[in-house]
Amino acid sequence: MLKYNDIRALGASLSQNIARVIIGRERETELILAALLAGGHVLLEDVPGTGKTTLAKSLAKSLSCSFSRVQFTPDLLPADVTGMRVYSQKTGEFSFIRGPVFTHILLADEINRATPRTQSALLECMEERQVTEGGVTYPLERPFLVIATQNPVETQGTFPLPEAQLDRFMIRLSLGHPTTEEAVALLRRFIADEPLAALSPVATGEDVAAAALRIRSCHVSEDIMRYMAALCEAARDPQKVLLGPSPRALLALMRICQALAALRGRDYVIPDDVKTLAVPVLAHRVILRGMAHDTTGEAFIASLVERIPSPTEER
Repeated sequence: MLKYNDIRALGASLSQNIARVIIGRERETELILAALLAGGHVLLEDVPGTGKTTLAKSLAKSLSCSFSRVQFTPDLLPADVTGMRVYSQKTGEFSFIRGPVFTHILLADEINRATPRTQSALLECMEERQVTEGGVTYPLERPFLVIATQNPVETQGTFPLPEAQLDRFMIRLSLGHPTTEEAVALLRRFIADEPLAALSPVATGEDVAAAALRIRSCHVSEDIMRYMAALCEAARDPQKVLLGPSPRALLALMRICQALAALRGRDYVIPDDVKTLAVPVLAHRVILRGMAHDTTGEAFIASLVERIPSPTEER
């Protein structure tokens, strides 16, 4: 059976390989790997040019798995993502032509530029890991990870993701701009080379599948469960919140905490795991009421983490 130190080594190997291209984003890389092992999906929300697409490609090239990229545009149709049934004149029958969603890692670039109809094509794929067409269900690959990107600043010609779609993303991350030292290191690295093109796989899909299965046995104590439940309950405060985290969010928080603990070489979840992941998992699932319009979802969840007491050894 796979040991937790093996999962830690797997995560370190992937992180180091991605760091050959992406500079100074160790935390974000670790959380994306945790989402991958937990069976979740990632929404990267930031302005153009911060490395969202490059990070997704670096992860894909670090794994010997299939990879597809879809550039979402207003004229994109659901069938362009999931596939379609095509009539053959030779056989007189319909056959299903698989779309780009039949892959291990799917990059949905600028997902908010597609219409809600096309965005909804991913709902079944992301939750049930399958595509239903013409009454026939086609299973997707395992592991299956959707990394979607969107620009939160430019809203003209875009379609905001509905709450049902946002709830399918396990975490939402923002890469931000590099520091001065990171920017100089970036220039040095890319001045005469293209590190992404030279990247080679360091793990297989079977490695990820085995690690994903193993993290299910990572211990979560009763006190940690109650702490997670208390955070989600507080995030549904009817006086401040119009829409709060769903039971799916609570399960996602537990599962990705197990994955993060395993990536750090532990077979048990600690309160710091929950504190690290509360904002990325819960913030995008919160809609605040008008009285709290000056507060972001991130700040609101962060305040709950500070206010709600976490379990201690004595407890």
